[in-house]
Amino acid sequence: MSTTLAHWFATPLGEYLLAREQAYFDQTVADIFGFRALQIGLPDCPFLGQSRIASHWTLDYDPPGEIIADPHELPFAENTFDLIVLPHALEFTDDPHLMLREAWRVIRPEGQIVIAGFNPFSLYGAKRYFGRAQSPPWNGNFIALYRLKDWLTLLGFDVVGGRLDGYAPPFANPRWLQRFGFFERTGDRWWPIAGGVYFLRATKKVLGMRVITPAWQRRERRVKALAPARVRESLTTADRLPE
Repeated sequence: MSTTLAHWFATPLGEYLLAREQAYFDQTVADIFGFRALQIGLPDCPFLGQSRIASHWTLDYDPPGEIIADPHELPFAENTFDLIVLPHALEFTDDPHLMLREAWRVIRPEGQIVIAGFNPFSLYGAKRYFGRAQSPPWNGNFIALYRLKDWLTLLGFDVVGGRLDGYAPPFANPRWLQRFGFFERTGDRWWPIAGGVYFLRATKKVLGMRVITPAWQRRERRVKALAPARVRESLTTADRLPE
């Protein structure tokens, strides 16, 4: 599916949107550090091209992905990656929850995930709904931004950034796209939730476990700590098991 979506990104409308998405990823991944990074889907698009993480790969079902694997069953150990990017991968799977859970599993604590998705509450979403086209990207399952945020929170991610983009109407004619380019400069002010695509950046949070000792053990330690030296010595001697 990512191959056919890549073909759409070669159309005038796709090229227009791809340039804006590439600009966001270039700026965002340049500020994320670590040892390993992974891009799931769209291997033709170098969304990790500006990453400072030296070891990074693309993963897809088929070439030109550098790693050929099912993104629902990632062939990596837990806590492997510092960064994973998901450009439109969640919209073209029957189980986006599983894909997200796998991403969460292989991201290390404090590692980050960056997601791009089509906004169903936009002109792109309207074209998908009324056009009922059977070709990408209109046949994808556009996921609402609020729903994706809920999924990330439930998994244990903390959303730390993101924005909407692609406010120009989804015209196929490049002249019309250029004519309505001013929408990109005014969209955040005029219709801030209607961008054709959204980006989310989230950090994996793992809550630490604290061992809670019984109350009587805490009281005993407190008594020993506050007792004078001679009393502490006698308490310590009394605690010893007879030989």
